Amino acid sequence: MAEVTAEMREILGEVRTIIGDRRVREISMFGSVALMVDDSMAVAVFRDESVLVRVRDDEDAALLAEPDAERSVMGERSMGLSWLRVRLDPEHSRLEFWVRAVLRRPGKSAG
Repeated sequence: MAEVTAEMREILGEVRTIIGDRRVREISMFGSVALMVDDSMAVAVFRDESVLVRVRDDEDAALLAEPDAERSVMGERSMGLSWLRVRLDPEHSRLEFWVRAVLRRPGKSAG
């Protein structure tokens, strides 16, 4: 399991607050700590305080154009459509924006 820092715990707590009363499970994934919502990966938090999100395919291009987002890669390979790595600012001011984007994926609701 990834070593969890205080900063990672803070981000995970913020994500849990945004998700609300949904069923959430925490697991180690991709060298990070991921929160699963309804058995699907919602947000994975990394030691560098970036997050991995999976968004709707039809929103991928627009969200990829956001200044804090890039296509997620594993090793040297792209994870493909809908997988984005987001660099959070120190205040995590856009974390809710990204979590809400995740919750719009099929099978999820903004609650």
